[in-house]
Amino acid sequence: MFQRKIYSKIKDWKNNADGKTALLIEGARRVGKSTVVEAFAKNEYASYILIDFAIASPDIRELFDDMSDLNYFFLQLQLQYHVELKDRNSVIIFDEIQLCPKARQAIKVLVKDGRYDYIETGSLISIKKNVKDILIPSEERKIQMHPMDYEEFLWACHDTSTMNLLKGVLNSNKNFGEKLNRKLMRDFRLYMLVGGMPQAVNEYINTNNFKRVDAVKRDIIQLYEDDFRKIDPTERLAMLFEAIPSQLNKNAKGFQIKKVLNSYKTSDTTILSLISELKDSKVVSIAYHANNPEIGLSAYKDLNQFKLYMADTGLFVTLQFKDKDFTENIIYEKLLNDKLSINLGYLYENAVAQILTATGNDLFYHTFSQEGKKRNYEIDFIISKRNKICPIEVKSSQYRKHPSLDLFYAKFSERILNRYIIHTKDISKDKDILCLPIYLTSFISKQEVTE
Repeated sequence: MFQRKIYSKIKDWKNNADGKTALLIEGARRVGKSTVVEAFAKNEYASYILIDFAIASPDIRELFDDMSDLNYFFLQLQLQYHVELKDRNSVIIFDEIQLCPKARQAIKVLVKDGRYDYIETGSLISIKKNVKDILIPSEERKIQMHPMDYEEFLWACHDTSTMNLLKGVLNSNKNFGEKLNRKLMRDFRLYMLVGGMPQAVNEYINTNNFKRVDAVKRDIIQLYEDDFRKIDPTERLAMLFEAIPSQLNKNAKGFQIKKVLNSYKTSDTTILSLISELKDSKVVSIAYHANNPEIGLSAYKDLNQFKLYMADTGLFVTLQFKDKDFTENIIYEKLLNDKLSINLGYLYENAVAQILTATGNDLFYHTFSQEGKKRNYEIDFIISKRNKICPIEVKSSQYRKHPSLDLFYAKFSERILNRYIIHTKDISKDKDILCLPIYLTSFISKQEVTE
């Protein structure tokens, strides 16, 4: 198992909850939930039972029909799984719990009983048809599991020092130098190409073969699309999912959902329902337009104007070239060396969205026009820090001007704490704008940047 940061969060829950809440870990399929939870159970408890509802027998499922006799319930589980449970030193794992709603409902009774701990894992868990007939337990603490971040990827590659060293250089107000920055950018592009899905990372480490890594990612994408078709047989969800790279490439004010679904009648209610289902899948991240870029951005988000990003940039790369039978090594090599002729701004934008989401930020952006001008200006991302906001622009190539940031500052200067440009070049400052290479993005949202 790769080292994952969520392990410490699970441990904090165990130490602090003392059996009074169950832990629900939500995340996209294949993100590593089951692996990390089972490893935690092996390491931190005397014994455990893992019930995988994707393969659980009818006999196991029927146990949740009647929870009036918990002694009988626990006896049956122990006999079925050949495991002896220990009071306050065992955990029962409900894996893929969205496939057995009655098990999720039973959490209330089980937590009240208090004998054991309970961890649930789920994907697409909030889809209404999965929970409409049950009472959602209030005794759940939810945490999100994301794809492996850049530091976890480096750990998997046996590099435990780089991120701490990067933080030290950043806070020393020095730069890396052109040669070192090129090397660090190449390392980060490798992460962008492989991505953070554990199976893809494992394939890369074992084979160093991009074609085989790409095959793993295509299998995951196919799994997601199959899930979307089960939820929505009209295939609209799958169509929206597949359109993410092309829609980002259009550089429009938002995702043009009616153009993607031009063969369907799409009311605003239908659109909101589809987007809600995509969001619940954890496969995508949604950036909403902030109509009024003010602290408390959620109060001003426009539900009808948004952008969609892939939760994993490695999957984004594969989806982008999905029209081919496989993504040739030459494409990966050119991407790795930043020599592909196409504009990759939206690829870097997706990577920044992934980092901001993984470090606890909801995603917002803002577009505006200048009086007498035809063009629209856009701030790619806005995050909150302390009691102010920080606009972020993402640049993938050389640039001389940043009119969007300048005009945004002119309009909202009293609301702004810091301005950032995320780019591929070394650390620099442009007046009061801090320009950072993309591999330092995580330090912005963690508030570890010294100005």
